[in-house]
Amino acid sequence: MDDKRFETIYTQGKFDVIKVIRDNETGILYMSQREGYGLGLTVMFDQEGKPLVDKDFKK
Repeated sequence: MDDKRFETIYTQGKFDVIKVIRDNETGILYMSQREGYGLGLTVMFDQEGKPLVDKDFKK
């Protein structure tokens, strides 16, 4: 693994962009949504309310 703490693992859209970002230290997934000049960022959660961890993450 390289030295990047965060890595974009999925991108959708050109003008209204949704990204899934992985924390390379913990494997936790975040969703970023950009529309116009606005931006939102949130932790993704599973059905039990726990932070979603990338199933392919290897520390």
